[in-house]
Amino acid sequence: MKMSRSNLKGLTLALLIGLFVWSSSFENCSSSQSYIPQPIHWNYAIFNVLEYGAKGNGYADDTKAFEAAWAAACKVEGSTMVVPYGFVFLVKPITFSGPNCQPNIQFQLDGKIIAPTSSQPWGSGLLQWLQFKNLKGITILGKGVIDGQGSAWWNDYGRMPSTKPTALRFYGSKAVTVSGITIQNSARTHLKFDNCIGVQVFDIRISAPADSPNTDGIHLQNSQDVTIYRANLACGDDCISIQTGCSNIYIHNINCGPGHGISIGALGAGKTKACVSNIIVRDVTLHNTLTGVRIKTWQGGYGSVQGITFSNIQVYEVEIPIMIDQFYCASDKSECRNDTSAVAVSGINYVNIWGTYTVKPLHFACSNSLPCTGLSLANIELTPLPSFNFELCGSFCWKAYGTLRTRTVPPIDCLMPSKLSSTKVQSYGNSCWV
Repeated sequence: MKMSRSNLKGLTLALLIGLFVWSSSFENCSSSQSYIPQPIHWNYAIFNVLEYGAKGNGYADDTKAFEAAWAAACKVEGSTMVVPYGFVFLVKPITFSGPNCQPNIQFQLDGKIIAPTSSQPWGSGLLQWLQFKNLKGITILGKGVIDGQGSAWWNDYGRMPSTKPTALRFYGSKAVTVSGITIQNSARTHLKFDNCIGVQVFDIRISAPADSPNTDGIHLQNSQDVTIYRANLACGDDCISIQTGCSNIYIHNINCGPGHGISIGALGAGKTKACVSNIIVRDVTLHNTLTGVRIKTWQGGYGSVQGITFSNIQVYEVEIPIMIDQFYCASDKSECRNDTSAVAVSGINYVNIWGTYTVKPLHFACSNSLPCTGLSLANIELTPLPSFNFELCGSFCWKAYGTLRTRTVPPIDCLMPSKLSSTKVQSYGNSCWV
C-alpha cells in the first residue's frame, strides 16, 4: 500500500491528536468511575476501504469491502480502518465484531456512510444497522457522516419492515470512544451503548426532524463509567435516554433540542427490575423540548433510581422543565393499570435550573405505595413564555417528599417535607445493592 509523504504526516498528526484527546478527556470524569482505560498503542497499519474494493459512489453496495477492510484491521493491534473523505458508501447491515480482534482499533470516518432504503437488506427487520460488538479499545473519530435515511421508515406505507434499526450500536465493549462525527436521520435511535464499560462520547452532532418517531439521540443501557460532553443533539425523542443497569454516568455541556429532553427511563416495563445510580447531568441547554430533565417509570416495576444530580440546566420554550412520572405509560391506556409495585425514586437533586416553560414548571407524580423521597431543589427560576396566551398550570406534586433549599420561582408549595427513610425502599424489595 502506497501513501504520499504529506498524507502520512497528516494521518500521523490525526492519530496523535486522537491519543491526546482520549487520555485527557478522562481527567474530567467523575472521581467515582472505576474503569481505568489502558494506554493505546497506535501503529501505522492503515486499511482503507477503497483498497478493498469500495466504490464510494453512493449506489454500489460497499458492504463486502467494509467487511474485508475490517477483517484485515482486526488482526493488527492499534490499526486504523479508513473511510475516506469525498466518498459516499452504501453499506448494508453489518457487525464489526470481536472478541478475537486485536485491541485499540481506530475507525477513521471522514466520508459518508448511508443506509439502504429498500426492504430487501433488512429482511423481516433488524435491531441495528452498524454494530461494533465485543471489542476492547474501539475508537470512531473523524468529521464524517452516518446517515440512516430514516424517512424510508417514517414515510413508509408497508414497504419497510416494522422493526426499525438503530443507526450505530456498541455492544459488550470496553474503552469505547466516539468523537467528531455526525449521525443523522436514523430510523430509530441514533447511537446506542449496551453492556459497555468505559465510554467517551464528545464533539458529536446528532440530527433528525422533530416529528421523526422514536429517534432518540443517545441511548444507554446496562453500561457503566460513561462520559458524554460537547454534543449537539436534535431529534424526535429523548436527546439522551438512560436505562436500567446504568451507573457512573457523567453528562455535561450538551445542547438538546428539538426533542423530548434528557430522560432516565422509562424503567420497569413489564414488571421488570430497574437499577440506575450515580448520574450527573450539568451545564445543559434545552430548547423547544417536551420535557427538560425527566425520570419516568412504569407501574409494576421494581428496583431503584438514586443518587441523581441535575445542575446548571437552562431551558427555552420547554413544556415541563422538571419531571418525575411514576405513572408513565407509552402503550394503550387500557394496559396501564394501577399497581402497588414501583421503581423507587430517591436522592434526586435539582440545582440551578432556569428559563422559560410553556405548560407547567414542575411535575412530580410519584407512586401511591412507594413515594419519591429525598428530593432536593435549589435555585429554581422558571417563568412562563410570554407569547403563550392560554392559562398555564402550576407545579404539581403527588406523594413527593423533599426539601426546598432556596426560594423558588414560581413558589413550589406542593412538595411535602421529607419524613420517609430509605428503610421504606428496602421493605418493598427495591434494593439494587446487596
